Amino acid sequence: MPKAGKRRTRGDPGTEREAKKKKKAEDQPVMFAAFESEKAQSEAKLDRVYDDVFESSTEESSDPPSPLLYRPYIPDELADRADIRAAFRDAEATYEVDTDRRFGVFTLDRHSSCSCLCNDRRLLHLRESAKDAVLLAANSIISLSSYLDDEPLNRCCGLWIQRDDKKNTALVLTSAHLIRAKDPSSARNQWMFEWTGKYHRDASVIVHLLDGATALASLIYLQEHYEIALYEVVVDKQVQLSTFNDNVHSGQDVFRLGRDESLDLRITHGRVEYMIPTRHERCHYMYLSHDEHHLQDDGGPVIDLEGKIVGMVNNQIKDTFLPSSILHKCLDLWRKLECIPRAHLGMTFTSIKFLDPICIERMRRKHNIECGLIVEQVSKESYAEKLGIRKGDIIERLNGKYISTTTQVVGKDVAGHRRDHFHKAKVLNAELNIPIQIFRVTKLCRRARNLTVTVSDCGEDIIEGTYPITVGLWR
Repeated sequence: MPKAGKRRTRGDPGTEREAKKKKKAEDQPVMFAAFESEKAQSEAKLDRVYDDVFESSTEESSDPPSPLLYRPYIPDELADRADIRAAFRDAEATYEVDTDRRFGVFTLDRHSSCSCLCNDRRLLHLRESAKDAVLLAANSIISLSSYLDDEPLNRCCGLWIQRDDKKNTALVLTSAHLIRAKDPSSARNQWMFEWTGKYHRDASVIVHLLDGATALASLIYLQEHYEIALYEVVVDKQVQLSTFNDNVHSGQDVFRLGRDESLDLRITHGRVEYMIPTRHERCHYMYLSHDEHHLQDDGGPVIDLEGKIVGMVNNQIKDTFLPSSILHKCLDLWRKLECIPRAHLGMTFTSIKFLDPICIERMRRKHNIECGLIVEQVSKESYAEKLGIRKGDIIERLNGKYISTTTQVVGKDVAGHRRDHFHKAKVLNAELNIPIQIFRVTKLCRRARNLTVTVSDCGEDIIEGTYPITVGLWR
């Protein structure tokens, strides 16, 4: 005889679904932005649920339709009557006013803002996929403004990267330019001659949400070298977290996105480009070649044709952006250590990979050099200078691994393979020895050395070597 058991009753499916969603949110209260290496690509959900639609089987008398808008005209048989012509002029004036008013509705306001996706015929082959990509990424892009003593300081865009459903808070990733001090002596390219700027960490920051509401933001962390800032915002609604793609290559079609003061999107098409950094440019930047100017997208995303973020705009000197591969490593470090340390190498570089192929082939043919980083600048009195590294030398290996691009330097295990065991107090300001392989161009020889570096999350200044002339040639 079978055992008697409790009969299972089936509840309301909708209630069960809500309960499961609630339990899932409680189990995973903190959600993070996704990187392509962490999460398989998923199709965007285009189905929307509208909660403000009221259905009725009968037309509501209290909600009549708008008046019909017909153009007036004079029948041919009445064209000679003066009173008809006068009435026509009045009717035509009324019609023009009503037409202007009708064109003021948001569905017909199509010409106040036009992007490259509408007026650039060179992008016809990209138009449809690019529109989908832009609209997919748009919900994660917000605008932020900063104030110092109630005076406007800067305005930047930002990206939602984390939300905490228990605390009703979310984190915004943006450019540190949002609170960077302005140089009153330089109106144009104001940060052109600075490695590390000064920042107003106590500045008031307001987040402009997409529904028109605003919220105060609190500074959680500022990384001076990469010029990124994390702000926490109290939000009582869901926010769309960004999706990143670590892969970006030269010549790739991308779009820079930003928002203006009315929160309308600003869309700029360009292609990724590698360039040799100028004097005060960080060597981890990538560049965007384009034909447009007066952009309002500092801190905004650079997206690919799938709507994934491949970088964050940083308009310091040229049209530069921070690639997502670096953002990925930075955010990983911040979550583990509550800071983003890096090794101050005391040098800037140019990658051999990005030189003219004639130069690359000559190095390979004459000196058996195929990859590495050419030293462009050595900071005065740095450990690198004391080690004998000079401008033009080549760093071929770092920490035992061959390197070919400057972005590979970022995130190299500054704390060895035991990075997870370090906490903030022990990591910052520590001195480490990193094995490197140098090709000395004046001696035409390779040397293996240990380079002492300081681990810090401050900005690294490369000090130019100078000396005073105190004695004249003729006395």
